[in-house]
Amino acid sequence: MTATAEPRVKTRYTKDVAPKLMSEFGYTSAMQVPKLEKIVINMGVGDAIQNIKILDVAVEELSAIAGQKAIVRKAKKSVATFKLREGMPIACMVTLRGPRMWEFFDRLVSLSLPRVRDFRGVPTRSFDGRGNYTLGLKDQLIFHEIDFSKVDKQKGMNITFVTSAPTDAEARALLAHLGMPFRKPQA
Repeated sequence: MTATAEPRVKTRYTKDVAPKLMSEFGYTSAMQVPKLEKIVINMGVGDAIQNIKILDVAVEELSAIAGQKAIVRKAKKSVATFKLREGMPIACMVTLRGPRMWEFFDRLVSLSLPRVRDFRGVPTRSFDGRGNYTLGLKDQLIFHEIDFSKVDKQKGMNITFVTSAPTDAEARALLAHLGMPFRKPQA
């Protein structure tokens, strides 16, 4: 069995971030320190109702971005105005845990987000009240894994960071210490 190197963001978490959070929030045990549990990437493809091949392209792109095979999600309810029936494939998603999660976080923060045009930071109001953060992206081209010449249509995605933090303030501090570039408040 070969030993693989620990992802650098996880190393930073164990050496720098966890002690900072312990002193900042007054935790008495290392088990109380919030941690990143998983990252869920979801790509809704509403155009797949007319052309199912669009969904196949979305699955390939999402698999390339995440480094893990994406799964197809089906509609839970029928919606007549969208010509959508229950059970029709309309989205794809991938859940990252462990080393792949840390590597994706590192690539997102250090490589992909700086490629966004007029980037001023990610919004701080996208927390759900339970310590989870969702980031919406309008374009898949910010990822290096996507070949610009093969893209026929822009597809957005939602990236959800699921943490063990009980409050939004603790989750925000965790993600900020890990390197998430939050938008600075206007003065």
